[in-house]
Amino acid sequence: MQGRLQQELEAEQAVVDVLYARLDALRAQTRERLRAVRRTGPSGSPQNRSERDAFATLYEDRLAQLEAVEDRLAFGRLDLTDDSAHYIGRIGLNDEDHTSLLTDWRAPAAQAFYRATAAHPDGVTRRRHLVSRGRVVTGVEDEVLDLSLLVEGSAGQSTHAGAVLAGLSGEGALLAALAAGRTGHMGDIVATIQAEQDAIIRSELAGALVVQGGPGTGKTAVALHRAAYLLYAHRRLLERSGVLLIGPSRTFLHYIDQVLPSLGETGVVTTTIADLFPGVSARGDENPAATAVKGRLTMARVVERAVRQRQRVPQTETEVRVDGRTIVIRPADVQAAMSRARRHPRPHNLARVTFVREMLQRLGEQYVAQLGYPIAPEERGEIIDELRTTREIRIALNLAWMPLTPEKLIDDLLSRPHRLEAAAPELSAEERALVLRAPGSPWTESDVPLLDEAAELLGEDDQASRALAHADAERRAGELDYARQVLESTGSNGIVSAEVLADRFTSTGPALTTAERAAADRSWTYGHVVVDEAQELSAMAWRMLLRRVPTRSMTVVGDVAQTSSSAGSRSWRASLDPVLRRSWRLAELTVNYRTPVAIADAAQRMAIAAHLPVSTVTSARTTPDSLVIDRVEPGAAPAAALTAAAIHHVRAALDSVADDTGTGRVAVIGTAADLEGIRSVVATDDLLGSRARNPQAGRGVDLDAPLTLLTPRQSKGLEFDVVVLVEPAHVLEAGAGDLYVAMTRPTRQLRVVHGSPLPDGFVVGA
Repeated sequence: MQGRLQQELEAEQAVVDVLYARLDALRAQTRERLRAVRRTGPSGSPQNRSERDAFATLYEDRLAQLEAVEDRLAFGRLDLTDDSAHYIGRIGLNDEDHTSLLTDWRAPAAQAFYRATAAHPDGVTRRRHLVSRGRVVTGVEDEVLDLSLLVEGSAGQSTHAGAVLAGLSGEGALLAALAAGRTGHMGDIVATIQAEQDAIIRSELAGALVVQGGPGTGKTAVALHRAAYLLYAHRRLLERSGVLLIGPSRTFLHYIDQVLPSLGETGVVTTTIADLFPGVSARGDENPAATAVKGRLTMARVVERAVRQRQRVPQTETEVRVDGRTIVIRPADVQAAMSRARRHPRPHNLARVTFVREMLQRLGEQYVAQLGYPIAPEERGEIIDELRTTREIRIALNLAWMPLTPEKLIDDLLSRPHRLEAAAPELSAEERALVLRAPGSPWTESDVPLLDEAAELLGEDDQASRALAHADAERRAGELDYARQVLESTGSNGIVSAEVLADRFTSTGPALTTAERAAADRSWTYGHVVVDEAQELSAMAWRMLLRRVPTRSMTVVGDVAQTSSSAGSRSWRASLDPVLRRSWRLAELTVNYRTPVAIADAAQRMAIAAHLPVSTVTSARTTPDSLVIDRVEPGAAPAAALTAAAIHHVRAALDSVADDTGTGRVAVIGTAADLEGIRSVVATDDLLGSRARNPQAGRGVDLDAPLTLLTPRQSKGLEFDVVVLVEPAHVLEAGAGDLYVAMTRPTRQLRVVHGSPLPDGFVVGA
């Protein structure tokens, strides 16, 4: 049998060698084409330069795709009833004669690799999983779907055919991937996608698809693979508008940042709600009760009133002297001008242009009437310009209809009690007190949807647009001046003009991709939006997102039992029906691939005891000693005893995952207070400090380090080989969802250190 297996490995290696040779050839070809385009420079007509830039972008994107698929280029093979065989991989490859060598995993022809079963073979006689390290095939795993073909001594692991009937395809490859040590980045699951996951990944583009699944069911992986699939299957529709991916934190986005490139896609905009409003980075903290208030849908009406209240009719007349003549700004004229500006529904700053124009016309008529003689139309324009630039008139018109930025409006609303009281009568005095803060306070994540709401209602400030145009003109003048200095200092006058040289300077930077242009434009609308950990979004955050996808084409993934945010949801129907008007469909993931049975059962018991809306999931793995519980006797110094016990378990966990490959990750998860003592010990211990690299509080999270200290909310969406969970009862005080998250992060072992009684349901019989 070993001889037969070796022959199979050699045969597969020969195929893989051909595929990598073709990949290398395409890389070299693309690099040469890119170099040739770059050598032409930005000369020629504007059309030629545009074509050059387009080809450069095309080759850059193609090269990035080819470079990103190095690992496990081919991972599967389908043997069909017509005696043909198809190899499945990360991208599609053809030879020079356009004959298919490798089928893209997203192509219809590859679908059977994930969905075929012995009961429904879909024309497949055998499915083979290729196991490789680098470019070397190290093993194969066979699933024979036509059971009549099973013969004694066949290569691979044909005994796994029964696993197909049980619902897990490629069981050996799947379990090997799950048992592999974690790294600082999430790995893709393209080689081990299961049937229920594949059905969601390939679900139709139209409409909002909500994917509910408990911890470890692969929600994030499914969301990322779905984004890659949709870009492949609907490229013409999506490549111009792009795909937006919303994650719960920057740490999470760093964790997943290699997945989409490894699947052949580099054009997805990835961000968080806190960073979705261009120019604002929301890093402030606030009371969870304030977050809950600001996340309510009623805040949309509050912001709308705050805008409308900046359009005010003065109580008295204002007299202004212009060239010896008295101009009167009358409340009746202001009211009439406002009515005219509001006649058509336009944003505040755009409607203000109409208001100012109407008021200047009325004031100009007063001025002309005092002249006592007719004037020419061009002279009337000069009068209007003079009135426009008169300081007192400018102030009076601004007080009546103030030009506003979103930042100014929201900062005033949340820092001035009289403005908040006037705009938010539906909030109680206690609720208003919760959201009030000092002027100029740092923006928080819950402020960002309010800013976006304000931006939608305000529109672009005409004055700001003129200022931007002026700034562009000044920038261009500076570039030309610098180019002239370069020409003079190098003696190159007459060889090239300053304008051409300035163009060369500005063209040396990379051209903006669709993703980059979309990320910088608040009003950009996407072809599809993917939201991970979607249960954390407030009603106002949903309004913000829906502006960016008017087609409502969305993939929404999460678990309402893991909600941490006070403004989040415990029910998809309650959170989505008001904003999506019931036009969404639900899919569920039912298998927990990450968490061993003992840990998953303990987490589920705790969640049920805490009345969380848990999904029913089945864990795919049983791992010995996966749950270790250590009760600490408090003694005279309970905090010190807890810290000492936690450090003991950290050392044991690090020893258990240590290997020569650089994989294996340990996380300590607990409340900020409980982590403080542990963090101090780690920072002063040479060995532990080198493993954690940066254990100081407030310095960010280094997921590439073997040891990481996290609060439950920081750990959301992440996974580790071993988790040391400190004082579950304290975590539970912050929220049962936080404890549920913390308990379900490990792939191998959960070590629980506690002095206080364990939460209900944590252990059997408790």
